[in-house]
Amino acid sequence: QVLFVESGGGLVQPGGSLRLSCQVSGSVFSRYTMAWYRQAPGKQREMVATITSAGSTNYADSVKGRFTASRDNAKSTVYLQMNSLKPEDTAVYFCNGRSVLTDRNYWGQGTQVTVSS
Repeated sequence: QVLFVESGGGLVQPGGSLRLSCQVSGSVFSRYTMAWYRQAPGKQREMVATITSAGSTNYADSVKGRFTASRDNAKSTVYLQMNSLKPEDTAVYFCNGRSVLTDRNYWGQGTQVTVSS
Protein backbone atom coordinates (compact mmCIF):
# COMPACT_ATOMS: atom_id res chain seq x y z
CA GLN A 1 0.00 0.00 0.00
CA VAL A 2 1.36 3.38 -1.02
CA LEU A 3 0.97 6.04 1.67
CA PHE A 4 1.57 9.79 1.54
CA VAL A 5 1.62 11.41 4.98
CA GLU A 6 1.92 15.16 5.43
CA SER A 7 3.01 17.02 8.53
CA GLY A 8 4.07 20.50 9.57
CA GLY A 9 0.94 22.58 9.21
CA GLY A 10 -0.30 24.97 11.84
CA LEU A 11 -1.12 28.54 12.75
CA VAL A 12 1.38 31.26 11.88
CA GLN A 13 1.31 35.05 11.83
CA PRO A 14 1.57 36.98 8.55
CA GLY A 15 5.19 37.20 7.49
CA GLY A 16 6.06 33.98 9.28
CA SER A 17 7.36 30.67 7.99
CA LEU A 18 6.37 27.02 8.04
CA ARG A 19 7.87 23.88 6.55
CA LEU A 20 5.61 21.10 5.38
CA SER A 21 6.84 17.54 4.96
CA CYS A 22 5.37 14.59 3.12
CA GLN A 23 6.81 11.14 3.62
CA VAL A 24 6.04 8.38 1.13
CA SER A 25 6.03 4.72 2.00
CA GLY A 26 5.21 1.53 0.15
CA SER A 27 6.82 2.46 -3.14
CA VAL A 28 10.02 3.69 -4.76
CA PHE A 29 10.00 7.42 -4.07
CA SER A 30 12.32 8.35 -6.92
CA ARG A 31 9.72 7.08 -9.40
CA TYR A 32 7.34 9.91 -8.50
CA THR A 33 7.02 13.47 -9.63
CA MET A 34 5.91 15.18 -6.45
CA ALA A 35 3.72 18.21 -6.01
CA TRP A 36 2.04 20.35 -3.41
CA TYR A 37 -1.52 21.54 -3.89
CA ARG A 38 -3.75 23.64 -1.68
CA GLN A 39 -7.45 24.20 -1.30
CA ALA A 40 -8.96 27.18 0.46
CA PRO A 41 -12.58 27.17 1.67
CA GLY A 42 -14.96 27.61 -1.23
CA LYS A 43 -12.20 27.44 -3.82
CA GLN A 44 -10.86 24.81 -6.18
CA ARG A 45 -7.72 22.89 -5.40
CA GLU A 46 -4.71 24.56 -7.02
CA MET A 47 -1.15 23.55 -7.74
CA VAL A 48 1.42 25.28 -5.56
CA ALA A 49 4.68 23.61 -6.57
CA THR A 50 5.98 20.58 -8.42
CA ILE A 51 9.33 18.86 -8.22
CA THR A 52 10.63 16.09 -10.44
CA SER A 53 12.75 13.18 -9.27
CA ALA A 54 15.78 15.09 -10.56
CA GLY A 55 14.85 18.14 -8.51
CA SER A 56 13.47 20.45 -11.21
CA THR A 57 10.81 22.72 -9.75
CA ASN A 58 7.85 24.74 -10.94
CA TYR A 59 5.76 27.17 -8.88
CA ALA A 60 2.45 28.95 -9.03
CA ASP A 61 2.93 32.67 -9.67
CA SER A 62 1.32 33.48 -6.32
CA VAL A 63 4.09 31.74 -4.35
CA LYS A 64 7.17 32.35 -6.51
CA GLY A 65 10.01 33.78 -4.46
CA ARG A 66 8.34 32.81 -1.17
CA PHE A 67 7.93 29.02 -1.31
CA THR A 68 10.59 26.43 -2.04
CA ALA A 69 9.98 22.76 -2.79
CA SER A 70 12.70 20.20 -2.19
CA ARG A 71 13.00 16.46 -1.85
CA ASP A 72 15.25 13.95 -0.15
CA ASN A 73 15.05 10.73 -2.15
CA ALA A 74 17.00 8.84 0.52
CA LYS A 75 14.33 9.73 3.09
CA SER A 76 11.40 9.37 0.66
CA THR A 77 10.30 12.83 1.71
CA VAL A 78 9.29 16.01 -0.07
CA TYR A 79 9.28 19.39 1.63
CA LEU A 80 7.63 22.77 1.12
CA GLN A 81 9.38 25.67 2.81
CA MET A 82 6.94 28.57 3.04
CA ASN A 83 8.28 32.02 3.89
CA SER A 84 6.67 35.46 4.05
CA LEU A 85 3.30 33.84 4.55
CA LYS A 86 0.16 35.83 3.80
CA PRO A 87 -3.43 35.39 4.99
CA GLU A 88 -4.35 34.32 1.45
CA ASP A 89 -2.02 31.32 1.84
CA THR A 90 -4.50 29.88 4.35
CA ALA A 91 -5.65 26.52 3.02
CA VAL A 92 -5.42 22.79 3.41
CA TYR A 93 -2.19 21.71 1.76
CA PHE A 94 -2.01 18.35 0.02
CA CYS A 95 0.94 16.28 -1.05
CA ASN A 96 0.60 14.64 -4.46
CA GLY A 97 2.69 12.04 -6.20
CA ARG A 98 2.42 10.96 -9.84
CA SER A 99 4.11 7.74 -10.85
CA VAL A 100 6.35 8.22 -13.88
CA LEU A 101 5.77 4.54 -14.72
CA THR A 102 1.97 4.28 -14.48
CA ASP A 103 0.89 7.96 -14.43
CA ARG A 104 -1.25 7.10 -11.40
CA ASN A 105 -1.83 9.87 -8.86
CA TYR A 106 -1.67 9.53 -5.10
CA TRP A 107 -2.75 12.06 -2.47
CA GLY A 108 -2.01 12.65 1.16
CA GLN A 109 -4.69 13.45 3.71
CA GLY A 110 -3.86 17.16 3.83
CA THR A 111 -2.54 19.48 6.51
CA GLN A 112 -4.11 22.78 7.56
CA VAL A 113 -2.10 25.99 7.24
CA THR A 114 -3.65 29.09 8.78
CA VAL A 115 -2.03 32.51 8.44
CA SER A 116 -3.60 34.96 10.82
CA SER A 117 -2.70 37.55 13.40
